[in-house]
Amino acid sequence: MDQLKQLFGEKSEIVRTQLRDLVKEKGKVEVDKVYLEQIYGGMRGVKSMIWETSSLDPIQGITFRGYSIPALQEKLPKINGSTEPMPEGLFWLMLVGEIPTDEQVQWLSDEWERRSKIDEHTFKMLDSLPADTHPMTQFSMGVLSLQRESVFARRYFEGMGKSEFWDASYEDAMNLIAKLPQLAAYIYRRTFFKGDHIAPDHTLDWGANFAHMLGNDTQDFYDFIRLYLTIHADHEGGNASAHATHLVGSTLSDAYMSFTGGMTALAGPLHGLANQEVIKWVFEMLESLGKDDPSKEEITDFVNRTLDEGKVIPGYGHAVLREPDPRFIAQKRFAEKHLRESGIVQVVWKLFDVVPPILQSLGKVKNPWPNVDAHSGAILVHYGMKEFTFYTVLFGVSRALGVLSALCWSRALGFPLERPKSITSQWLFNFADQKQV
Repeated sequence: MDQLKQLFGEKSEIVRTQLRDLVKEKGKVEVDKVYLEQIYGGMRGVKSMIWETSSLDPIQGITFRGYSIPALQEKLPKINGSTEPMPEGLFWLMLVGEIPTDEQVQWLSDEWERRSKIDEHTFKMLDSLPADTHPMTQFSMGVLSLQRESVFARRYFEGMGKSEFWDASYEDAMNLIAKLPQLAAYIYRRTFFKGDHIAPDHTLDWGANFAHMLGNDTQDFYDFIRLYLTIHADHEGGNASAHATHLVGSTLSDAYMSFTGGMTALAGPLHGLANQEVIKWVFEMLESLGKDDPSKEEITDFVNRTLDEGKVIPGYGHAVLREPDPRFIAQKRFAEKHLRESGIVQVVWKLFDVVPPILQSLGKVKNPWPNVDAHSGAILVHYGMKEFTFYTVLFGVSRALGVLSALCWSRALGFPLERPKSITSQWLFNFADQKQV
């Protein structure tokens, strides 16, 4: 028996009924006003969608079903003496709103292992690509090549009813998440290690097996990958990769196509690609300064030169947050525990001391604090993963946990095709002329 699917079915039916009644009774209640600057500003802050799995507060940061990242690190199950939570536990929590037991997480880990086999045609397709094809392009193509197995696509073609949409989507989500670590590791090894692949170890949990296939079998690296996959999993529904997955999913595209839409959004420099931009900039700084251990004064001079050239400091600032990103802090605490003597990590810590005061002094930066991307690259470099063009693929494997659990909720709650109303600039000019400011 699939205990997680049964529990999700029960939970989502309750919420679906509650929402249906709410819309029927109070559908005309005004929730928020939309300002002209929001129309032209990427719909920033417009409340217009439901996202059950996580929420983002400018001060408190991300919470998953009400739990902060420190709370997740404390409460989610761990394995084999690990100090970091299993990502499987976060997926369970996001899907049904309950902290799972050790036994439930072990069941889920075993279930993903059972579903993890990838057909040979996917590997052959990847091997047909030039080795220098960007890893995110390979990742998206690899996911799409798995789509032929979609349970949702097959059952929709066969004529399943709307009440079954969530069930088929759940099967797709489980199957896809199970396969992503091997798919991503295969891309990493073929791109940077001349196809010297590492077979999965089916005795390991989802996160540790991913670390193993990447090529590092130290317990600390297992722990970091578990932490990384947990803290990058979701960031409410308005961020680009989540919203893109949600939008494509609203057309009733299956999980594979929907997730690929999200990944092509994640690959943008203003979204997930930022994680490679950070470490690239750090490498450029060290090369420019001619040393691996610059002083705070030398870093200050380089930061000011970067700003004087009209450039931003990668890894600093966030569209919503107004405090240091809790995901940055979680990685910093991990590094303080395991990597205190690492040179590249100490550079990141010096940046943390130097950059915020400089940005604050400019008087126009709303958030001078580091985001999640400011730290992850340095830790990966310490563990030997210097191939920063692959970092966004790591991000993508993690983000699947949030966006695919949310896709299950969208199907369970019967959300319609997403179709906002657009206007022309001329319409807006005419409207503004009629308003008194």
